[in-house]
Amino acid sequence: MRIEIWSDVVCPWCYIGKRRLESALSTFEHADQVEVVWRSYQLDPSAPAVATETSTQMLARKYGQSPEGVAGMQQQVSAAAAEEGLVYRLDQTLHVNTVDAHRLLHLALHEGGPEMQGRLKEALLAAYFTQGRNVADHTVLAEVADQAGLEATGVAEVLASQRYADEVAADVAQARAYGATGVPFFVVDAAYGVSGAQPAEAFTQVLQRAWRDGHPSIEMVSTGDGDVCGPDGCPV
Repeated sequence: MRIEIWSDVVCPWCYIGKRRLESALSTFEHADQVEVVWRSYQLDPSAPAVATETSTQMLARKYGQSPEGVAGMQQQVSAAAAEEGLVYRLDQTLHVNTVDAHRLLHLALHEGGPEMQGRLKEALLAAYFTQGRNVADHTVLAEVADQAGLEATGVAEVLASQRYADEVAADVAQARAYGATGVPFFVVDAAYGVSGAQPAEAFTQVLQRAWRDGHPSIEMVSTGDGDVCGPDGCPV
């Protein structure tokens, strides 16, 4: 079973949704046969590569609210994150572009498969939300990628070029084709879509349904004991 997840590394509900999915997988009997792949999505493709304001200031400007009002809403999100064991520092997060972070996630998938990509995704989310680091800064990105086990030369080559930019754009286009209007957006076996950071119970239901549909069993109907041939031979 493959789960594809469209998300942005600066999306607070994406980290919460990640934890809730992980909670569902922890009790799913076929979890060892589940592959998770992260797909790119940018909440604000026009965000600057060099930070000029905090996310609180940006949201206040965008929605015409006071910074204090936005901070109050962010506290509610932080409370939801705390329920999943996450400590958010949203007052420290910066409004920055994430395309380079997404390009590194594609590098990780190419070099080390879903496992390495998953490590990098976790490291990027933690860097942004729990450490307040600038995930557009190439020095920060290189350090985070190193934590995830990526080879430094490959990381430097990607950051010095536009490699994987087309893959990022293709992910965004696919999200639109699926009808996703926000993230996180989960697609299970290219057949079941889940929008938003749903409760773990909702993910469990989808996982079970997708597994049953992908691995159908037959219903045994018997009208009595019939003769059969087995490993020890056939009755005569």
